[in-house]
Amino acid sequence: MDGSKHHEKWFVDCKHYRKGVPPIELRNLLTWAEAERPDVALFMTSGSLSNPAKGYLHAYQTNNRPPFKIKYWEKPQLERLSQRKASLLRMYDLADIPIRNVKAILKAEEEFFNRVWYDRKLALLEQIREGRDTISPEIKKGMFRAMREVEKKYRKHSLGPYDKFEWGMINGKLSALRWVLGDDWDMLDT
Repeated sequence: MDGSKHHEKWFVDCKHYRKGVPPIELRNLLTWAEAERPDVALFMTSGSLSNPAKGYLHAYQTNNRPPFKIKYWEKPQLERLSQRKASLLRMYDLADIPIRNVKAILKAEEEFFNRVWYDRKLALLEQIREGRDTISPEIKKGMFRAMREVEKKYRKHSLGPYDKFEWGMINGKLSALRWVLGDDWDMLDT
């Protein structure tokens, strides 16, 4: 490589057909390219060119010897070219990349909220047993009722206490889910 740059003018025609693109749909770009003389005339299709369209392009090149290259990119090549461009594909609603719906995100946010809340209550109970904290009997009764509901929903053995890594993961998940839902990063209030 000598470091030189080359500039090319490309004319692009995008086609979206359920079946193969027919030859008649190729004429506009070729006419435009004949008049304006780009370096490349590119057909991009969300599916494929029909066999007659490919034959038409081959005959056009053979008979006319245009001063520009004719290329076409079909679905497999477009997928290969865009496979690492998920955010671009999502921006134009072209992604087959699964994104969870809001209901699923809210359900996960509720679970991690409950897990963080429950673990904090276990820590509070430890502090009460050690005499470092107190709460009124009425609040304690309501807290135990809410803890039983969480235990019933998520199975007690799957709830804390967590080791430091697990605690970090659970808080990170809650923060990320809340961020997706519009809160600021690190919003971990329970």
